[in-house]
Formats: sequence, structure tokens, C-alpha cells
Amino acid sequence: MKQGLSLRVSQHLALTPQLQQSIRLLQLSTLELSQEVEQMLDDNPFLEVTLEEAPREEFGLAQADAPPADESHDGEFAEYAPASASSPSDDTRTVATEPEAAAGSESEPETNWEGDGSTEVIPDDGEWGGDAQPRKNNLGGDEDVDATDLARGNESLQSHLHRQALSLRLGEEDRCALRFLIESLNDDGYLDEALESLAASLSPQDLEQQEELVHRFTVALRLLHHLEPVGVGARSLAECLSLQLKAMRANGDAPPACDTAIRICAQPMELLARRDVKRLTQLCGDSDAQVRAAIGLITRLEPKPGRRFVDVERNIVIPDVLVTKIGRGGQARFRVQLNPDVMPRLRVHDVYAGALKAHKGEGHQALQQRLQEARWFIKNIQQRFDTILRVSNAIVERQKNFFVHGELAMRPLVLREIADELGLHESTISRVTTAKYMATPYGTFELKYFFGSALGTETGGNASSTAVRALIKQFVASENLKKPLSDSQISEMLKEQGIECARRTVAKYREALRIAPANLRKAL
Repeated sequence: MKQGLSLRVSQHLALTPQLQQSIRLLQLSTLELSQEVEQMLDDNPFLEVTLEEAPREEFGLAQADAPPADESHDGEFAEYAPASASSPSDDTRTVATEPEAAAGSESEPETNWEGDGSTEVIPDDGEWGGDAQPRKNNLGGDEDVDATDLARGNESLQSHLHRQALSLRLGEEDRCALRFLIESLNDDGYLDEALESLAASLSPQDLEQQEELVHRFTVALRLLHHLEPVGVGARSLAECLSLQLKAMRANGDAPPACDTAIRICAQPMELLARRDVKRLTQLCGDSDAQVRAAIGLITRLEPKPGRRFVDVERNIVIPDVLVTKIGRGGQARFRVQLNPDVMPRLRVHDVYAGALKAHKGEGHQALQQRLQEARWFIKNIQQRFDTILRVSNAIVERQKNFFVHGELAMRPLVLREIADELGLHESTISRVTTAKYMATPYGTFELKYFFGSALGTETGGNASSTAVRALIKQFVASENLKKPLSDSQISEMLKEQGIECARRTVAKYREALRIAPANLRKAL
């Protein structure tokens, strides 16, 4: 094989560590960003939290530290240029949302609408939150309890059951068996594994000991079924419902249909799910009226006893953007601003930075790199919030009818429209709108909620899929319960409104709204 040398020219895309960090911070949710900031504070000694407004240069945004413009990754992120220095009395932050602002303009971006309403983009007062005191979830020193602390203080199902078990007079073995079953429950309060499987996991080799463990677990399971909430420890939905019905009968406050309901729970659950009254009447030997009354009783039971004990921290929604309405009628305007409670106030530690500059000894290069990492981290966080504000402003401007009239007035919107308007990449808009929330006069929504596909209309225009789903929900809410609307009927009603929507599309939207089919809505 002959050896030789050759020269080849090629192009490839390389992401700098700073750009990789910027992309990663952009796609983090508010809670994840808070955890990232806490981790960075622990790892980097040059980073600290400040309760006071920090000068621009302390945020690592001095012109000397600004990144070169060619690192914007072909429009992946908007080019960021630091605002010009302001006087000490000027505490208004300039957000570069337009090319002119990026060049150094200090004017606030503002858009006014006439007729249907208007919007006003108001950046936050101060660098990171203005006069508002930071909360605990933003690494500040406020002692007020926030939603996250309340969620973490919620008692778990296991703790609730262990507390009740303390009042039972049990031997050491029975107490351990009951504790083991309690710890084996899932979030819904069900015991997923069979008692034999649990015993085999504790003593895989000794069969005699397995039999003893199964006996202990059987006794402990009976005790568990008598604890609150009723139905906990069930191994199936039928057993969970039966335990609640038997508890009603034991307490003496059971309705007349309780016995029939217990017999229904002994039948296949598919019949109950389909509301097959005729078949259940034959199997249970009760009248049609008794079966219907029993089904109504079963629907009022709790199918998941552990539901209220589930850790609600994972369901916390903290809005990143606040939209408030100012004025009424045709003079209404909307103020779009970042939530100051989710914006951490960070700066470079003055003492450590000054000591590093004055003394250049051993390890100076490594410490200088850590200092630069702190400045880049602060800058990337600010760029994250600036991008979120720009995208939110564009969404509010495009969906102004929603903020005036509600979800029925939502218009079709895709990521490409916002990306073209702001000069960003579609993937950037996707990252910004994922796990970021906007608080509006109509509730708190994820930014992705404002994007929807288009459905054709008779006039040649387009209707948003979000508005169509809202219209379907309105049709179902006003229907006759004795004759609920089928998917075909809803499709015809939409056509009367000038919206072309096939029956299969209606079924898809109905399932997304968690609306039962017509036959089940009639029984309910």
C-alpha cells in the first residue's frame, strides 16, 4: 500500500462552550434554572448573590468581555450588545429586542395597538428584579414561605399511614410487615406486587420462611385496608371500590344502592366502564333503576386513594412572563414583563476578583478561567430572559385577540412566524416556549399553548386548532344530557360556523380535551 500526503479543505460547525451553555440554559424550566444557579454558586467562588442592584460590568457584560458577534450560530441566538452606561439614578433595564436596540439604543421597545387593544412591553425595574425582594426560590434571603416550600411540606401517603399505625397494638413482626406493605404502595395507594412476590424478594431461597411471610403480610394487609384513606392497599380498581363501599355499609350511612354497587364491582370492570346497564342487570339480578343508582354511587368514589398525597411540587407552575391588562374597552392595553421573582440577582465577587487581579501567583490561569466562567454564566442568564421577553412580546402581539376575547379568538400560529419576525432559529423558539409559562388575565398557560395549526374555513381564511377545541368544549357544555352530541354532529355544527373539521379530527380534539364519547356522556 503506497503512502502519501493530501490536502483537503472542509467546513464544519463547532459550538463553543459558551454557546453550548447558552443553549442549555435556554431550554431549562424555571425550577431547573434555580437548581442550576445553586449548583454554580457552590462550584464557582467568584459568583455570588446580591440583594442590591449591581452595575452592568459586575454582571460580566463589559465591552471587553462581550462575545464576538460571529458566535451567534447563524441566527440561533440574537446578537447581544450591552446597553450603554446609564446614570446611577436610572434603574431601567434596556432589553435589546430590535436591531436598533442591539446597536445600543436605550429606548424601551413599545408597541401600541389601536382598536382591539394595545400592548406595552415593560422591562423589569433594575438589573434583575428592581425593587422587588428576591424569594427563597431565587436564592435570596426572604423568609416568606413560597409555593415550593408549601409543596415540600405536604405530608406523604406513607407518612400518613405510618402515623396511624402507631396507634395499633401490634407485635414486632406484624408491625414490620405492615410497615413493609406501606412502603410498597405506589403513588395512587395501590399494592402493585402480589404478597407472594414480596415474600420471595425478602427470602428468595427459604420456602418455609416465604410461607410465614405471606401469612404475616395477609394479616398486615387486612389492617392496612382499615386505615385512612379508605381503599388504600387495594390490588385492583375493583377491590379499591369495594373497600370504600363496604366501609360505607359498616358505618351505617350507606345508600340503598350500596349492596348493588358491591355486586357490580365483582363483575368485569369493562362492563362498568361501558355503562352496560343491560348486561349488569342480568349479572347482578337487580332492577334497571337499582343498577343505574349503583353506577351513580360508584362514580362518586375515589379510584385513587393516594391522589391527594402525591407530591405536588412536580406540578408547580411558576410563570416566567406576566401579562396584565390596563384600561378597558377599546383603550385597553397589555403590559408584558418578566416575572421578577424568577430572575436571580448574580454578580462577580468584588473581593475575589480584585485579589486575583492584584496577585498573579501559582494557579492564576485556572482562577482566571473560573472568573471568566462566572461572567459568561451571568451573561447567558440575562440573554435567556431577554430572549424569553422578545418571544413573549411577539406572541402577545400576534394573539392580541385572545387577550381581549378569550381562547375562541385564538388565531393560527407556528414557530416559523415568530422565528422570522425575531430573526431567530425555529429550534430557539421551540426551546423558549417549552416549560416556560405566561400568566394572563385568562389563566397561566405554557408558551406553546399559543401555537396551533390552521383549519380551513368557508371564507378562505384559517381557524386555529386551539379555538376549534374551545368551540367543541363549548358545544359539549351546552348539550342536552339526554341526547349528547356525537362527533359527526359536532363536525356538522362546526361546518355551520364555517370551519371545515372532519369527524376524525373532532374525535382527536375531544380526546385531547378528555371529553368522554357521546354514549358515556349520556350515562353520566
